[in-house]
Amino acid sequence: MTQQQVPADRYGSRARSARNRPALRWALVAVVLLVLVGVSVVGYRNLGSAPIEGKQVAFEIIDDHSVRITLEVQRDDPRRPADCVVRGRAKSGEEVGRREVLIHPANGVTRQDTVLRTSAPAGVGEVYGCTYNVPEYLSTHTRPTG
Repeated sequence: MTQQQVPADRYGSRARSARNRPALRWALVAVVLLVLVGVSVVGYRNLGSAPIEGKQVAFEIIDDHSVRITLEVQRDDPRRPADCVVRGRAKSGEEVGRREVLIHPANGVTRQDTVLRTSAPAGVGEVYGCTYNVPEYLSTHTRPTG
């Protein structure tokens, strides 16, 4: 059997393309590894444990325009103040009230009560979320202007 030869001036030589393959292979491996590391970092940030968590442990409907919410906040850095948003929802699911609550620095799990005024009768009071980004008006006791 004879091996068919291709014209080198038209298609290039096989020896030259064989030399480039290992470099190309290593470049592709490096790109794939970088992509995997990037996906891992993004996944950890989005799905890893949250640095601050707030949850509603109790609520009490006081009247048609107010609800008392007891919230519990757990932080990875108890020396930092936090801001939690609580809300009241009607039985239909519609939001009828929302408020920010300042959580002062404290060791361990912090439990705090707050009364939320609502525009209509609430069926539930809940914690919407917490953050370390405390707005200035909440931490300095000055009212926002503008």
